[in-house]
Amino acid sequence: MDHQDLPLPVGQYAQLENGLTLHYLDVGEGPVVLWLHGSGPGASGYSNFKTNYPVFAEAGFRNIVLDLPGFGRSSKPEDVNYDLAFFVECLNQFLQATGIERCTLLGNSLGGAIALGQALAHPATVERLVLMAPGGVEERETYFQMEGIVRMVEVFGQGPMGVEEMRQVMQLQLFDASQLDEELLKERAAVAVTQPANLFSTMMVPNMTERLGELTCPILGFWGSNDRFNPVEGVFKFLDKAPEARFLMLNRCGHWVQVEHTDLFNRTCIDFLQQG
Repeated sequence: MDHQDLPLPVGQYAQLENGLTLHYLDVGEGPVVLWLHGSGPGASGYSNFKTNYPVFAEAGFRNIVLDLPGFGRSSKPEDVNYDLAFFVECLNQFLQATGIERCTLLGNSLGGAIALGQALAHPATVERLVLMAPGGVEERETYFQMEGIVRMVEVFGQGPMGVEEMRQVMQLQLFDASQLDEELLKERAAVAVTQPANLFSTMMVPNMTERLGELTCPILGFWGSNDRFNPVEGVFKFLDKAPEARFLMLNRCGHWVQVEHTDLFNRTCIDFLQQG
């Protein structure tokens, strides 16, 4: 399937210095919130955040909903290592290409780790961080022992993922799997078959725990106590080390706070962005 045929809205494209093209939606006007999705098979900015960014737009924010390289409608090179340094390089080049000098980075899972990486490497570009169960605060071995990631790697490795295979993986993202939307599964299954085989095998993210104290920007975070992808203990690493961090911990909630508790997530974020 060509990426042009994907069941996702078409937004704009930015050409990076490194030759890659990144797709993004640009919705609303006002201070910029840049949305960074997670790493699961078939992920895209739209499928991760479709129930969130329109509410932010109504509240007076400009939303840049990015497809990371290897995902959505963005370039999917087969000759790169999809490690944190690569993603941060692409994000920083994207900011330069689009003329965004400073913004709030909002990311979940891998997207949260990339937001951390960008804030540590290029702090002047980041006004605030909003993080949902971010990666980058454990060793790789710890993540790859988590039930959700074990299952994700297993199913992705078995070959092309249809809607039912996608359901097996995605139901582990949520505490209440009945909230899984059929359209979402179709969107993600369509993207998954276009993704390079080396995407997950080369995805290396360092443990940045010891550097959290360098983050001087305000941080709002969320974590579900039933997360089966990222250990919930990570929340205390931020609270112990990052000087301006506040986290909301939710029970009966898995890895996707923004989907399982949409209204609470939207309200809390918008209040944080408006009040500081």
